[in-house]
Amino acid sequence: MSGQPPPGPFQVATADWTRDHAALLQVRGVVFIEEQGVPEALERDDDDPRSTHVIARDAGGRPIGTARLTPQRRIGRMAVLREWRGKGVGDALLEALLREARTQGLSEVALHAQVEAIGFYTRHGFVPEGARFDEAGIQHQTMRRALARPQAIEDRDAAAAIVCALVHGARRRLWVYSRELDPGLFDDPEVLAALRRFGTRGGGVEARFLLQDPAAAQRAHAPLLPLAQRLSSVFTFRVVEEPVDRGYAPAYIATDAGGYYFRTLGNRFDGEAELDAPGRARQLRDTFLPVWERARPASEFRVLGI
Repeated sequence: MSGQPPPGPFQVATADWTRDHAALLQVRGVVFIEEQGVPEALERDDDDPRSTHVIARDAGGRPIGTARLTPQRRIGRMAVLREWRGKGVGDALLEALLREARTQGLSEVALHAQVEAIGFYTRHGFVPEGARFDEAGIQHQTMRRALARPQAIEDRDAAAAIVCALVHGARRRLWVYSRELDPGLFDDPEVLAALRRFGTRGGGVEARFLLQDPAAAQRAHAPLLPLAQRLSSVFTFRVVEEPVDRGYAPAYIATDAGGYYFRTLGNRFDGEAELDAPGRARQLRDTFLPVWERARPASEFRVLGI
């Protein structure tokens, strides 16, 4: 696409298939057929006339991105021209379709994510479901997001995905109640990367962790601890000691953006989560803060300078 103007302002709007199909197919043709080698017979289907489409256009009205929501409640055909990737176009298209899904009263939406795009969808609250599979010669992962109700979290992969989304969406504060930094969760590479980005964002961010067994995390060489050592002004740890606090079985994470992930049994990954539930997130924060005040500093980590 050499010779095109550099990226600048863009707008996203709902498209009309009858009126806009040529522009939609133009973008999809470049991305899927030319770049990825998807056969045209597979890229085009009978769902197009019945789907809700959104289109992104640059300041000159040129189509630069598109996506759709099918009658089967599946988001797909997400395509952004190469020179516009990483500029927020995909985020805007996806958020537009999520708003449309809520307007339609849908309880959930699903999608088939190309493997390299899993992180993108994870940031928007989608969680993986099932094994990966081949579609049009490209590895995909089914992902799902609940709307206007809690998202069921059923396994480690879904747990890691929702924690990444929560950390990404937090404004300045994270509150985490964990028994021993949850092996399999807070040592997940993607979760650690999300926490690293949060910790280096600036602006006075803070993540507070309440633990029941800090020694277990230290014995396991939990990789979050070296990160916290480098960012000791961001990551702080305390240890619950009061019997009433130590008898608390659940674990949770809550954010100041209204997101949460709650597990009734803290030694398991299954639970529920929402990205936009300020009432529930506030309730968990209000549960957390008095326990934090009663807890002692994690002297076990003092040797690390935390």
